Amino acid sequence: MQYIRKNLNPQKQLLLNVIGELIKEKRQLQNKGIILFSYEYDISNSSIALLEKGKRDVQITTLWKLANAFGMSFSEFIIEVEKRLPKDFKLIED
Repeated sequence: MQYIRKNLNPQKQLLLNVIGELIKEKRQLQNKGIILFSYEYDISNSSIALLEKGKRDVQITTLWKLANAFGMSFSEFIIEVEKRLPKDFKLIED
């Protein structure tokens, strides 16, 4: 059984939501359902579903694989995530 944390720091949850929204948007632009997409790119469909809902913290290797599946470099994906976050977004407080 996998553990999914329910009460995340609000900043971390915002980041996970933005990543999830981007993954879902890019997958849907390819006109692929979760099952087909997961099969083609060897990522479990449950992982993709949880990532898209912002309920799972993504591993860097999975994020890299997803970026490549969308025809993007890892850095392009991260730049897109940063554009969707508030201007002075930080995960830690000063």
